[in-house]
Amino acid sequence: MRRMLFGLAAAGLTALGAAAIQPALAQQQCTSPADQSTFEIQALRSQLMVLAMGCHADDRYNAVMNRFKPDLQANEKAIDAYFKKKYGRSAQTEHDRFVTELANAISRQGTQLGSDFCPRNSAVFTEVLSLRTSNELAEYAAGKDLVPASLDTCGPATPVHSTTPAKKPALKTAHR
Repeated sequence: MRRMLFGLAAAGLTALGAAAIQPALAQQQCTSPADQSTFEIQALRSQLMVLAMGCHADDRYNAVMNRFKPDLQANEKAIDAYFKKKYGRSAQTEHDRFVTELANAISRQGTQLGSDFCPRNSAVFTEVLSLRTSNELAEYAAGKDLVPASLDTCGPATPVHSTTPAKKPALKTAHR
């Protein structure tokens, strides 16, 4: 009897755990590979910015930005296009909100590490500067898994609303 209860409890916890993990997995898999890469590069850029500010590494940050300037500019255009497609007129507001939430999430991780933050993460600059191509940059960003699960990076696109009013349905009258 005790084994049966333990087995049922374990099965219940397994199902509960799977249900809790399901939304995170769904979120990670819902974007196209190109969109996913765009968000990963944006997250890497945010991490580098937080590192530069928190660890007084402006020169290293600028070196990375200059090294990958065309790639980062193209990535910014892709992010802009994604937000325009998803949010229409609210694209800039939502883009700004996303970038702020991303930087805040990365900054919170730094706060949790305390004085270990800079020593543990400063090597990122050296690693990124050793990359040669935009493909290597994208692969590196993907391997870092920097996009917090709490951020919506790939929900369904919100339709852009037309400026022309929709036709009203014709009223039907009841016949007696």
